[in-house]
Amino acid sequence: MAGTAVGWGICSVLMASAFDFAGLMVARIGLGVFEAGFGPAIPLYFSFFYTKSELGLRMGYWFGFAAVAGAFGGLIAFGVQHINFGPRLSTLGAVGGEKDWKILFLIEGIPAILLGVLTFFALPNRPESTRFFNERERVIALQRGARGTKADTGAVIKKQHILAALLDWRVFTGGMIYFGVNCALASISAFLPTIIATFGYTNALAQLLTVPPYAVAAIVLCCTAYITDRMQTRGLAVAAACAVGTIGYLLVILVPNNMHVRYFAVFCITSGTYTAIGVIIAWYAHNLGSETKKATGIPMFMAIGQCGSILGSHIYPASDEPRYIRGFSITCGLEAFATLCALVLYFSYKWDNKRRNEKYGRPDPDAMVDTTELADKAPMFRYIA
Repeated sequence: MAGTAVGWGICSVLMASAFDFAGLMVARIGLGVFEAGFGPAIPLYFSFFYTKSELGLRMGYWFGFAAVAGAFGGLIAFGVQHINFGPRLSTLGAVGGEKDWKILFLIEGIPAILLGVLTFFALPNRPESTRFFNERERVIALQRGARGTKADTGAVIKKQHILAALLDWRVFTGGMIYFGVNCALASISAFLPTIIATFGYTNALAQLLTVPPYAVAAIVLCCTAYITDRMQTRGLAVAAACAVGTIGYLLVILVPNNMHVRYFAVFCITSGTYTAIGVIIAWYAHNLGSETKKATGIPMFMAIGQCGSILGSHIYPASDEPRYIRGFSITCGLEAFATLCALVLYFSYKWDNKRRNEKYGRPDPDAMVDTTELADKAPMFRYIA
């Protein structure tokens, strides 16, 4: 994780030094490569140290910072537009200098490099190899991680668990959910200021008006994650979050002239999308069972989902302004489909748990379950529905 953070930061700084399109694209590819390594590692890493009743809130904190970054991104973008670095923009009504964007990449890249270096020294690798734990503390950490499952030790790779992840229909179903919400996320990240500008605001003010929806999204995500930890169910939360996002897009499509309703719809879209992503990642961080299956399955469904980001960045062409009916309709449909997929997963997990309870009896929730050979198919393993 430290290496990917440093690499991402270096690529961001290099984007600021690019002087043509080819240079920007090379640096942008580097950003994607390092980001792809960082995202799936986080839930796997958290699963080493937190139990299934703690993981949701921690994932909420982590992905909530993405929403907070979106809030600060609007403020930073507003400020960067007024730095006037380089020749002033000649476009009618534009503010700032032609090279203000370079400052933005430096603001993003330098902290990532510094925090990546700090992470290398400050964060432990695994509970059993943590330098600042004594032997008793290592045992306690491993016993905590084994509640409801078995904490893997020694970074052992099980080839049969890799194959199990590749053939697991639930991984692909999770990928479909992630595809839908990532399409919405890419749309939000790239076009939210543009969408708000269609309400009649200037571009600079539109940047400022992106702050409240992101801030509310972070709060809603953390509150929902906390509730899912306490109730030990995540499927209904994912379905509800996707449904809220669907409602937001419907409002934007069906209410073209009421700016207050449309701005409320933006809150629904951001809150629903960010909450769905944060909770589904925590969902799979437990339900795949073993470390090897998590290390295979989590990147798989995330990779499927990132294809939604590609779609989301291409469905709002300038020719569709000001209402962008096509883009809103596609993302609305995908969020609705994600709602149905989440419900299918929820009931399938409930059914599997019920079947195992009838056949093997109800396990002690805090008892160690050996997932070494069968991963999530172990008789005494129970899914979070």
